[in-house]
Amino acid sequence: MANFLYEQLASRLEEQIRTGLLKAGDKLVSVRGLSSEHGVSLSTAYQVYSELENRGLIEARPRSGYYVKVRRRPVTAPMATMLQVKEAGTGNVQDMISAVYRQIPHKEIVLLSRAAPPEELLPVAKLNKSMLETLRKSPTGNGHYEQLEGFEGLRKQVAKNAFNWGGQISADDVVTTQGCMEALVFCLRALTKRGDTVAIESPAYFGIFNIMLNLDLNVLEVPVAPEGGPDLDYLQKAIENVQVKACLFVTNFSNPSGGLMPEVNKQRLVKLLRNRQIPLIEDDIYGDLYFNGKRPLNCKAFDTEGLVLLCSSVSKSLAPGYRVGWCIPGRFKEQVLNVKMMHTISSATPTQAAIAHFFETGRYDLHLRKLRKTLYLQ
Repeated sequence: MANFLYEQLASRLEEQIRTGLLKAGDKLVSVRGLSSEHGVSLSTAYQVYSELENRGLIEARPRSGYYVKVRRRPVTAPMATMLQVKEAGTGNVQDMISAVYRQIPHKEIVLLSRAAPPEELLPVAKLNKSMLETLRKSPTGNGHYEQLEGFEGLRKQVAKNAFNWGGQISADDVVTTQGCMEALVFCLRALTKRGDTVAIESPAYFGIFNIMLNLDLNVLEVPVAPEGGPDLDYLQKAIENVQVKACLFVTNFSNPSGGLMPEVNKQRLVKLLRNRQIPLIEDDIYGDLYFNGKRPLNCKAFDTEGLVLLCSSVSKSLAPGYRVGWCIPGRFKEQVLNVKMMHTISSATPTQAAIAHFFETGRYDLHLRKLRKTLYLQ
């Protein structure tokens, strides 16, 4: 039982937070306001909020006040289920993947396989403003062919944002693509030929298997764990016996495992592959969707020889339909550009320009803060 007045007030506020009367992100009354409302001294009111901070229930934001803190929900163990074993049937992987893509237009179906945000979480109105603004400013209405590397404004923003994951790159290091999937295809085509073996994580995003099937590549499956990412001991033993032309890993929040490679593992992976001169295609499409306040570094941050080809896009964080992606292919840039020239010549200018404007105005950072909070709560 609370003995002091500040403890009593703190416990009452805690109860309001626990019951949901005060929700995560709600702003609390100021220290002076709390003092006036409850007839206590300013020092007592301050002690109330200090106590709630110590309990991990609220947080102070500079020059803004006190807010109810977003709290991690406890992870419960999955319930044991008794499944009836059925007789195995025949199936085709390509047919299964096609069935997933056919469901994309159906709004009533929640497609967990795509890991894309629902439309109500996307800043449609602000995206429209960026699109209209860039169309208005362009002499051609952004209807011209773009240079092969992609829209320069977008490449500059990608290079600028690389600072968040430990990268030091320039706009010249970036090649834009129509989404992250195209970036992965371009990199694989630049590095491999039919029949080559590529190491991927297992389980892996179904789209990765689709790429491997269509490029007629052999797959070396590397077990992945949510806590540590790909099993590097397994990979090290495997590449001693199998000629692996490239690795393709989602190092930050892999789908479906959710695996996040610790920084020390990323350094070890880069060193391991560097010793054998094996390129790493790093799919970082989920890297911006972190919860703990710090953006995880990429393997690319530890790459000193250009062996890591980083791929990403805004499809999982901002605008899936815009199909704006990019890759940072390191020493393999010319090979990737040759592949792009054969496939698309240039990426679509209007959507690239709109996304670049969205980044430049700070709208992307603001949107990500809101999106991360919502995903955390869900």
